[in-house]
Amino acid sequence: MDVACQFPTRGQLQRSLAQEVQKLYREHLGHTAGKVICQLFEQQLTLVIEDSITQPEQLIAEEGDLDLAEKVRSDLDSAIRPKLAVLINQVLGVNVVDILSDAAFQTGRTAIVIILDEQPIVREPKGR
Repeated sequence: MDVACQFPTRGQLQRSLAQEVQKLYREHLGHTAGKVICQLFEQQLTLVIEDSITQPEQLIAEEGDLDLAEKVRSDLDSAIRPKLAVLINQVLGVNVVDILSDAAFQTGRTAIVIILDEQPIVREPKGR
């Protein structure tokens, strides 16, 4: 058996990670995020999470206190980062060096850029 066949493809890793991020939001924030788009580029990983703003954050923003809503979002991001780093390590088999994130209340999206310590090992799909 070819040793390279033991490794998942980039697409398989991206799908697995997207599903696990949705599960992380559900389990730790009690929030069902929308679609998670995951792109792996060598030592960088990007995540775009649709409908990522929780009900309490939305309520605070709707009541006109966007500063407080953004503070809550920042605190939630800080709390979830270590769990996200562990999750990425488990799925990709590499360590996280840095996590940068921002949320847009107008669209409900969160963008996360993750810098990895090395490129994950992936199998190229057949035909390449």
